[in-house]
Amino acid sequence: MPFELPSFPPAQQAQIIRSNQRDFIHLSALREQLDGVLRTWLGTRRLTRWDREVELATKLLYYGMTVGRATQTLGEEYTDIWSHSSRTGQLPSLRTRAALILLPTLPSYVMARWGSSFSSTSTIGSLLRKLPDCLEVLSEVNLAVFYFRGTYYDLVKRVLRLRYVSSLPANPNTRPPSYSLLGILLATRLIYRLWNLCRTLSHTEAKDHNSLRGKDPAGHAEEAYIDDKPVSTMLSRVDSDEAPEILAENDERTVLDFAQISSQLRANRNCTLCLEERTATTATECGHLFCWDCIVGWGREKPECPLCRQSLSLTSLLPIYNL
Repeated sequence: MPFELPSFPPAQQAQIIRSNQRDFIHLSALREQLDGVLRTWLGTRRLTRWDREVELATKLLYYGMTVGRATQTLGEEYTDIWSHSSRTGQLPSLRTRAALILLPTLPSYVMARWGSSFSSTSTIGSLLRKLPDCLEVLSEVNLAVFYFRGTYYDLVKRVLRLRYVSSLPANPNTRPPSYSLLGILLATRLIYRLWNLCRTLSHTEAKDHNSLRGKDPAGHAEEAYIDDKPVSTMLSRVDSDEAPEILAENDERTVLDFAQISSQLRANRNCTLCLEERTATTATECGHLFCWDCIVGWGREKPECPLCRQSLSLTSLLPIYNL
């Protein structure tokens, strides 16, 4: 009787989904612990400014200690699945593992950090602003295909041709669950987005046609102003760690007479983000007060109130001059 090498069955969809969910949970826990440590060293304001770097370091640390060492992630270990190359049938090479770590993390960090530095009118700037939306659509298409076929859950793994095998033997008496319904729902969403994009393009062409004929296009979005200052220019301000701090007495966006305010009352004017006396006091929709630069910098990273976690919209911030 000839000897046959043992073969491993391909991983099931449920195993791959649970593996990614567990990795997400462990990444979130590692991020919270790292935030707690860095907050005691840097403070909340500086930690907010370095939020992208902390997220990048968390992912590089987690996947570098697992994928980089050619071992299972905690999610893959939980579901007993292994990644292997569909081209060679072996474990991913060092170059493939490096690409698997850097491709999902480094480009998104570069675009988030320096994408706004390019002018929106330039070709590179417009492409960089459209690239995240294109990648999001491609990821959703890939996920819809996964729900139908169960092969590649991640877009990067599809590009690198990395598949999963399971160390658990397949049970012929059980039928694996089907996720085709999720694929249908996701495909419906993609069709709606495509229809909405076509409608937007047709509307834009109509506005351009009307503008060429000397007519004001209907539905033109008017710029919002606060004290004769466009809101877009206020939101596009770039915070800098090297910018000089403005004292409350020198704040041009307040009408308070600090000489008549007691030190106890001034102590209650501290911003909960920078832990310093507020400048350019700004109120959120939920009624909490922060410095303008602090809450705008926070809102760019997390669209939620730092205190009550209510949803936060930068265009709904209200500057207050007498608080």
